Amino acid sequence: MKWEGNRRSGNVEDRRGQRGGGGFGFGGRSIGIGTIVLAILGFVFFGVNPLTTIGVLSGAGGSPQVQQPAPAPPANDPQGAFVSTVLADTEDVWSQLFTQSGGRYQEPKLVLYRGVTPTACGTGQSAMGPFYCPGDQKVYLDLDFFNTLKRDLGADGEFAQAYVIAHEVGHHVQNLLGITDKVDAMRGRISETQMNALSVRLELQADCLAGVWGHHAHKSRQILENGDIERAMDAAAKIGDDAIQKRSQGYVVPDSFTHGSSAQRVRWFTTGIQTGSVQACDTFNASSL
Repeated sequence: MKWEGNRRSGNVEDRRGQRGGGGFGFGGRSIGIGTIVLAILGFVFFGVNPLTTIGVLSGAGGSPQVQQPAPAPPANDPQGAFVSTVLADTEDVWSQLFTQSGGRYQEPKLVLYRGVTPTACGTGQSAMGPFYCPGDQKVYLDLDFFNTLKRDLGADGEFAQAYVIAHEVGHHVQNLLGITDKVDAMRGRISETQMNALSVRLELQADCLAGVWGHHAHKSRQILENGDIERAMDAAAKIGDDAIQKRSQGYVVPDSFTHGSSAQRVRWFTTGIQTGSVQACDTFNASSL
């Protein structure tokens, strides 16, 4: 992936030198591509059913927490530079797309942290993987997740990492468009299976929106190199619900899916990156996922 020398975002907060705090509790729904990582670790180390872990992360209660803005990453930090550049690229793409549709894009913040950190959705933990909190419109990322992505899930490459960030920014776009609120409004009004199905459509749409970013970023700045798209699709496949369940418990329970199968995640990311169309990402009205 070609990213060196491109603009860096000023919306990255670096809390890696700060001590986190607070217990584990969520006052607002945090939406993360890495929820499954906590599920795996819970199963491997504590024998907790991964589906139970995912369910807790999707709907637990707690008191919102806030944190004062942290400084930007050091200028000589390669990982900070990469994350800041990818975030800037998403800002450029989504600002243009919102303007073209007559709207105005509100840029999210991206918080780098280690271990635990307060958020408006409660205490974030690195074992959750990257997640987006609608309550403060921030993406939270412990960079150790990229090592997990490579070491434990076998997904490597900078564009695979950029896909992870773009997926969480996709959740921010959903929040701005009111999609997240509509889905969350159904919680408690429909069955758990039906809620899981809505969650799958929300996550697949975020995958598609990540692809939309990749399409326009490459069109404008030629960021993609040979093999980049395949690495991103491999990352999407490795974090499909079916792949995670087979890895963690040896069998698949489709009704419990919250993020979509490997094939579905690859399909919707591919739809976004091939078409560059937000309209093509309408997973909620799609007859087939």
